[in-house]
Amino acid sequence: MNALISFLASRNGRILRGIVGIVLIVIGLGVIGDTAGWIVAIIGLVPLAAGLFDFCLLGPLMGKPLKGVDLRASLRESPKK
Repeated sequence: MNALISFLASRNGRILRGIVGIVLIVIGLGVIGDTAGWIVAIIGLVPLAAGLFDFCLLGPLMGKPLKGVDLRASLRESPKK
């Protein structure tokens, strides 16, 4: 699981989260429409915001920091298994 968190905290992970968020918003508003589309679009705001503002929601679930800078520092300090 550390590999996934390491990727999500990386620059490429942030870019991927932003892209996934944008895709969900476009699908929600442009393809699905109606109430379900709005729900999908709102859900898409979460990964978009996480990528833009550099936080990882999986970090605290795994006992790591939420903030991207702190998360990357804690991953560098933790021993590799």
